[in-house]
Amino acid sequence: MPRDMRLQERIQKLREFWRQERRVPVYAEMLDLFGYKSKNAVFGLLKRLEEEGYVTRDSKGRMAFLPKLTGTVRLLGSIAAGFPTPEEEQAADATTLDDYLVRNPDRTFMLTVRGDSMMDAGILPGDIVLVEKGPSPAQRDIVVARVDDEWTLKYYVRDAAGVRLEPANRKYRFIRPRQSLEIGGVVRAVIRKYA
Repeated sequence: MPRDMRLQERIQKLREFWRQERRVPVYAEMLDLFGYKSKNAVFGLLKRLEEEGYVTRDSKGRMAFLPKLTGTVRLLGSIAAGFPTPEEEQAADATTLDDYLVRNPDRTFMLTVRGDSMMDAGILPGDIVLVEKGPSPAQRDIVVARVDDEWTLKYYVRDAAGVRLEPANRKYRFIRPRQSLEIGGVVRAVIRKYA
């Protein structure tokens, strides 16, 4: 296996450990994590990660993960979306997008949106939606649903006649299940990348 591939696998294991424990593993834990037999192997890996900018040492020589490894992004403050106001960059907490967007990681998945039936809800083709499996949808939640064996993304609406799935685009009509309806999950966030 190529050396870089092994390094990426180890980085992924460290990221998973960080997400679960919110701390850097100690040497003994890294022995188990990577299947190493000696602390020298752990030391060599940490040296390489330090050279690559994934970890650093504090003033006492203890390892600390850098944002490149944890996936954290600095939150610098707020910005006016109305009239411009004098804002200064102010250091604040660092956060991961996972922490900010995902409530239940074990039950969350992502889908890429095709089509324009939800554009008036701000969901455009090419966007990614984060979907949580499990919870019962509330009125007007946006859901991923399988209707008569076809999957779609729509508003969930319960009325006197039962459930209907409504688009957020006037070009399309609502859908009422004829045979079957399965709710795959509730949309919790939309991600759009500009450029």
